[in-house]
Amino acid sequence: MSAPKGRLAAQKWLITRRLSQLGFLMLFLSGPWFGLWIAKGNLTGSVTLDVLPLSDPFVILQSLAAGHIPATTALIGAAIVTVTYALIGGRVYCSWVCPINPVTDVAHWAHRRLNLPKGWQPARTTRLWLMVTVLAVSAATGTVAWEFVNPISLLHRGLVFGIGFGWTFVLAVFLFDLFVSRHGWCGHLCPVGAFYGQIGRKPVLRVSARARAVCDDCMDCFTVCPEPQVLTPALRGATGSTPLILSRDCTNCGRCIDVCDLDVFRFTHRFDATPAPGRVASKSRLTEPQP
Repeated sequence: MSAPKGRLAAQKWLITRRLSQLGFLMLFLSGPWFGLWIAKGNLTGSVTLDVLPLSDPFVILQSLAAGHIPATTALIGAAIVTVTYALIGGRVYCSWVCPINPVTDVAHWAHRRLNLPKGWQPARTTRLWLMVTVLAVSAATGTVAWEFVNPISLLHRGLVFGIGFGWTFVLAVFLFDLFVSRHGWCGHLCPVGAFYGQIGRKPVLRVSARARAVCDDCMDCFTVCPEPQVLTPALRGATGSTPLILSRDCTNCGRCIDVCDLDVFRFTHRFDATPAPGRVASKSRLTEPQP
């Protein structure tokens, strides 16, 4: 067995993600807070340095469903975002950009520290049905329906304008993940994450369990992974099967890489054909633990 990683090495990708999330947030807050207008707008729609338009394609899709034709710059911005996340992985948005992710991560940490039961676990397809429902409501009401309750937008408004009713929704997400459903919001309900998962079905950036043959079944990766079901096919695969985690549910958060003392996982690309021996049958447990 290898020696345990140091504290910093065991949180390298977590720290990098937090810096990324903070950086994206500060792009939009630097203007209202400090008068430094790098990006005008928010994650829904913005213009960076008065040149680069970026738009949330899920918002644009709701607008189209509502019967409104967005401005050309908004459509261009949505196309840029869509192509970007299609290439790197749609749910990279969830773990590297979304400001609600730290809220749900803290809820999960507290959930484990308090040793609370796993709680209600709705089907993971629930978020897909919610995504379709949002589009249907937008079409029926002629509004961009999700923006009325979107905790991402409400958090941004709260940070700009101060304490308000919007913080209630952010608190509700925290309490839901803490007391009702472990990893419930991001893993089972959020329609934004569901949408980005759809546009990032075949991304280039992937995590590989290339050294799966040395796995000692410590289960640390399953414990920290927000979507633990994506690990099993790659980690438990036989010789000849791909060690790549190909599920669109994977957020490429890197936590499995962080916590594995045996360096089973690493970032790579979906065209990586490096051979990876499978698990020894007598050593492998085929049942996935409750994360």
